[in-house]
Amino acid sequence: MPLGWAIISPGHYPETTFAPSIRAADDAELVAVCSRNMGRAQAFAERHGASAAYDSVEELVTDPRVDVVYIASPNNLHSPYTQTAAKAGKHVLCEKPMALTPEDAADMIRACRANGVKLGLGFESVHHPGYQKSRRMVKDGVVGTVSLAQAQWAGGTRGMLEPPARSGGLNEWWETPELVGGASAMMGQGVHAVNALRYLLDSEVVEVAAMTDGQRAEKALEHLATILLRFDGGAIGMAVCGRKMPDMRADAIVYGSDGRIVLENTMGIPLQGKLEVVSETVNSVEEWETDLLGTTREQVEAFNRAVRQDTEPYASGIDGLRVVEVTVAVIESATTGRTVKVQRMDV
Repeated sequence: MPLGWAIISPGHYPETTFAPSIRAADDAELVAVCSRNMGRAQAFAERHGASAAYDSVEELVTDPRVDVVYIASPNNLHSPYTQTAAKAGKHVLCEKPMALTPEDAADMIRACRANGVKLGLGFESVHHPGYQKSRRMVKDGVVGTVSLAQAQWAGGTRGMLEPPARSGGLNEWWETPELVGGASAMMGQGVHAVNALRYLLDSEVVEVAAMTDGQRAEKALEHLATILLRFDGGAIGMAVCGRKMPDMRADAIVYGSDGRIVLENTMGIPLQGKLEVVSETVNSVEEWETDLLGTTREQVEAFNRAVRQDTEPYASGIDGLRVVEVTVAVIESATTGRTVKVQRMDV
């Protein structure tokens, strides 16, 4: 029998991407959906072939057909919903950012461990073959000693991520500091850029310095952020995120003593883009035609394999916690104008 999936909070992304990805994936079946509005839940379930609709998370997790819960709720609800699902014995794939605080993220990890269920995070980029190949090349020394890594996920004024698209209806929480977690562009795109660099370098961020157009009295939330990162392996990183660029760019570059790895238009939801490697030992170019469900379909299938084989998901709860720790430091740096050390928790 395929694993039964449930979706909590059926907004735009579950509608256009994640529900279709569950239906397209091997070993997965969408069996239930939960929204605070029962009519919305029922309509979503009918459109996507789910057999059950709920307006209560507590009721949803009692459904024996549900094996995995996918949480796409406002950020402030990720931790309580994850803990509710874990206590009911359901595996959890949670959208990013994992939580508003490292303490909440740690509680999510502990709850899943205590109840013997898997916890994964919605970082699609780690499922892109270009990122997986690049990580292996960095580890194998193809570009020598890494000195600089850059990532950018930013679009806006001519794309789908402009601020007005985040400010009305069901998306209004993106502009509400206490719901989104004190940052907007950072929570939406910046966490992807940070995690992509962590993944490529297999290294943790120890210090940040951030400059944004928000985090001040007259504008609490930012729509553009630039972040400098120091990694424990010695490399320096830079991440750019926001919704004030003319066109979408979702790129990453790793520079080493012997060459560079360029991932062009590869970060985010579709499987697409180009990987270019220029080094002393490897010179190659590989391209992917656009597959709108590619990385999310693989995310579902990879999570199912983690459940079946009792292994950790590609993007685990610990990965989510580490990015939350960086995000908290970024907000502090942007607010105070100072460089901030990242405080790392043991869980």
